[in-house]
Amino acid sequence: MANLLIFGMGYTAQALAARLRGQGWTVRGTGRAGDLDFADRGAVAGALAGASHVLSSVPPAREGGDPVLDAYGDLLRGGAGPWIGYLSSTGVYGDVGGAWVDESAPVGGGRRTARVEADLAWQALGERVRVFRLPGIYGPGRSALDRVREGAAHRIAIPGQVFSRVHVEDIVSGVMAAMGAPGGVYNLADDLPCSQNAVIEEAARLLGVPPPPMQTLEEARLSPMARAFYAENRRVANGKAKRLLGWRPDWPTYREGLRALSATTSPSIASAEPAAASSDQA
Repeated sequence: MANLLIFGMGYTAQALAARLRGQGWTVRGTGRAGDLDFADRGAVAGALAGASHVLSSVPPAREGGDPVLDAYGDLLRGGAGPWIGYLSSTGVYGDVGGAWVDESAPVGGGRRTARVEADLAWQALGERVRVFRLPGIYGPGRSALDRVREGAAHRIAIPGQVFSRVHVEDIVSGVMAAMGAPGGVYNLADDLPCSQNAVIEEAARLLGVPPPPMQTLEEARLSPMARAFYAENRRVANGKAKRLLGWRPDWPTYREGLRALSATTSPSIASAEPAAASSDQA
């Protein structure tokens, strides 16, 4: 039976649930958009017992520790059991000065110590686990187009700064492809890392408005989280996912992705707690 239990029905998880339900899957989940109370151990244990697949998009706690493993790790551990997926972040690679990183790159040198610990803890469950490391996530209702429309977009003068990103529906197709593929870690990113400024400029072009002015970090008055985003610089390689999953992004660059978003008026998927796996901007 195709039965998925999702811990944390956030932005990306809702997109996955919608796709799978359209294919006849039964999908249950925790969070405001789900049908299960995370704290109701009896109900969650029952859902786990009937699940063929389990996915967690719950980020680590600020003070450290993984909420799902802390609460239900005893039910997830063991050699036999469902397929397990975990939505992690490419933030585990830290700052590499714009170099390429693949799944063999060291982790733990960046600002996300708790995320690294959670990433490794899920891997430790064994061969049933697929860990998906995600860069900046964008899609309907959550893209540079929306930030430009809202006057919330920034262009920051940091020469050489490069990031990776991925369309939410390409994450969905990558997770689905991994349901019949070997366990392990997979980067799901598009084919063209680039500066955040280039993405904002393309969004402004598509909307027919001037791009926001170039600013320094100090002039932009960004939040501490947003400033931390600019403290890291890397290009994320997706070759392993292409080789082992047969995955190809339908939106290989931000240009195709933004163009598709600008051409549709589809409503956005409502955001829900817990937060998306990656808080990198896109």
